[in-house]
Amino acid sequence: MNKPSPAVLLAASFAFIIVQLDVTIVNVALPEIGRELDASVSALQWVVDAYTLGFAVFLLSAGVLGDRFGARRVFLAGFALFTLASLACAMAPGALALNLARAVQGIGAALLVPSSLAILNAAYAHDRAQLAKAIAWWTAAGGVSIAAGPVLGGLLMSLSGWRSIFWVNIPICVLGFWLTLRVVPSARGKDPARAFDLAGQVLAIVALTAFIGAVIEFNALGASSHLVQGALLVALVSAVLFVRSQQRNAAPMLPLGLFRDSGFSGAVLFGVLVNFAYYGMIFVLSFYLQKVRGFSVMHAGLVFLPLTGTFIISNIASGRLQARMGSRTPMIAGGLIGAAGYALLGIFGVSNDATFLEMLPGLVLIPGGMGLAVPAMTTSILAAVDRSQAGTASAVLNTARQVGGAMGVAIFGAMQEIEFALSVSTILLLLGAVLAWYCIQHPLSTKGASPCRT
Repeated sequence: MNKPSPAVLLAASFAFIIVQLDVTIVNVALPEIGRELDASVSALQWVVDAYTLGFAVFLLSAGVLGDRFGARRVFLAGFALFTLASLACAMAPGALALNLARAVQGIGAALLVPSSLAILNAAYAHDRAQLAKAIAWWTAAGGVSIAAGPVLGGLLMSLSGWRSIFWVNIPICVLGFWLTLRVVPSARGKDPARAFDLAGQVLAIVALTAFIGAVIEFNALGASSHLVQGALLVALVSAVLFVRSQQRNAAPMLPLGLFRDSGFSGAVLFGVLVNFAYYGMIFVLSFYLQKVRGFSVMHAGLVFLPLTGTFIISNIASGRLQARMGSRTPMIAGGLIGAAGYALLGIFGVSNDATFLEMLPGLVLIPGGMGLAVPAMTTSILAAVDRSQAGTASAVLNTARQVGGAMGVAIFGAMQEIEFALSVSTILLLLGAVLAWYCIQHPLSTKGASPCRT
């Protein structure tokens, strides 16, 4: 069988670059957005979480759409929608319009991520070792962009203001769209027999929207708020109805049997812990650097620069390590290294007179750990399912990760205590390492054997 063109990997990576870039590029811009649009802290949290919410609640539907209608078609639709939403963000007249556009951006991101992984899974189906390396490069592209977001955001804002952080998305999306048309086969990942479970889609969207919305507004409105209580009740009822509908449906959008594989379930929970810690910490650290330490936007962005190079090195190392030792070892090592990074940053890096050199070890080890663990986690998910379910499986993983990220931003952001955020993050990454130790029992072979099954 002919090897897939590297351009296929490049096209898939463009999607993850733009999706991850918009997770963090807005963080350094939040104080300026708040001043110009007269937005409260709660409204500024929604600038981050509206994107996460749109992303999280539509991921499952996007995965099913990709499996049903073809990953390439859904992938192209994601680029188009993301471009239009970025244009709306750049021209937003107020906080409400910006947050609505950010939610649509998130929907575009949801169309991109599962379909990009499905494209890679199909392209490298003949060789799981090569798939692991491809996912490592794909993750590296996203890791670099998520780390470079604050730096690029600070640079763009120093030149032309916060709206430029959304204008920059458009040429990236156009290039990704063009490259996909040229190099990705139109039939990639298509399963016309896959049924579309409309009831399941609606119930999943309602449950996730209500739950994430309640988490975001919990600290602003309090536990006694009827809005928060009502949202949690809606989330619970919708979740129960969703599970029952999936159990009764002959062709469910989410085959619940996937969770009987302990490697699949463990990897999903691992993803929640990693994103909760990282997204929450990035949000709080951006405010800490500018409001507590008095750093300029550009200076704050440059503090995040060490994250970039470490992501590249550790992501590539993860692919090579997986090819030799399977997914378990890099997940355990990544959890331990990440935990050490959060602990060192909390001990030495956030005092009022801490220097950049004192912050550096933590800022290097955090992405070092994530860069080892995340590609291995993603590979173990894809290896645990049939090729025809690759879009759905990756959607489950990324939905769980986005829910974790939204909770991290909401909880850490409400407290705005950097020491607390780093202590909790340390504990979560240690738990992730223990989880990988127990759930990913057997190394993933290069021939495509699945991770541990119960």
